[in-house]
Amino acid sequence: MISKIVKIVFTGIGLFIVLVVMVFGHRDIPLEDLKSKYATSPSSFVYIDDMEVHFRDEGVAKDSIPIVLIHGTGSSLHTFESWTAQLKREHRVIRMDLPAFGLTGPFPDRNYSIENYVEFLKSFLSSLEIEKCILGGNSLGGGIAWSFTVAYPGMVDKLILIDASGYPSKAKSLPLAFKIARIPIANNLFTFITPRSVAKKSVENVFADKSKVTDSLIDRYFELTLREGNRQAFIDRLKMEKGSSSHENIKRIKQKTLILWGEQDKLIPVEQAYQFHDDLSNDTLIILKNVGHVPMEESPVNSLRPVISFLNN
Repeated sequence: MISKIVKIVFTGIGLFIVLVVMVFGHRDIPLEDLKSKYATSPSSFVYIDDMEVHFRDEGVAKDSIPIVLIHGTGSSLHTFESWTAQLKREHRVIRMDLPAFGLTGPFPDRNYSIENYVEFLKSFLSSLEIEKCILGGNSLGGGIAWSFTVAYPGMVDKLILIDASGYPSKAKSLPLAFKIARIPIANNLFTFITPRSVAKKSVENVFADKSKVTDSLIDRYFELTLREGNRQAFIDRLKMEKGSSSHENIKRIKQKTLILWGEQDKLIPVEQAYQFHDDLSNDTLIILKNVGHVPMEESPVNSLRPVISFLNN
């Protein structure tokens, strides 16, 4: 009798799993299909460490100190689309999909440490023969930007930190995808069961004004997550987030720095903006009212104004 009940239970669990996979399971989207949608002109690709890195290089070609913009976890170079449309009128603007995200795909060695990202950025800039740049980054991209500045100070003219990572995490609210990726077993299922609703909830989590989260925006985040290798890379990247004292190096940065922060950021709360402000010796701090973690997407016009002022000064 007991064996029959056990058999029924396990059969039921099996059928439930099959149903979930049928409803929410998603195969990787072929890279060529994603390229046809997300790598239109002026996209280019360059090979770095066995990766075909997706990037865009726009604007004033003769600009000797270009602006290099780096996106955050789960995002892509498209997050800076609105900023670039304006900045490229007077500057050379370069963006890339970081390894693990967008069209670039995972690091072959699955090493997602900040140190490895810094060396990747060095190789990327060298491939474009860039000796010095204005470096800006959001979230993870901001953490890479200031870490690169510490490692290669001679290559950075100015620094722009947009809701940047760096200090010990004190998140008030995590995107749903972040939560799932940190749960054993569930994170393994995430590599092939990835509902679009997870992308929707995750994007809404980093916006203060949810009405600005459009269907096309959700589709972009969701579809690029389905690039081969990106789901596993997302999990691998979050596993690398451990306690570190590297933030103590922030005090070594001497470059002029703009600290730009959404007041309603729940992933990296505004308190950390003031930590950067206290530790940096040559900075300008701008807090954006009623804006969340990704100002350049949620409030592109208002967030760009202090950037342009900073660049002109």
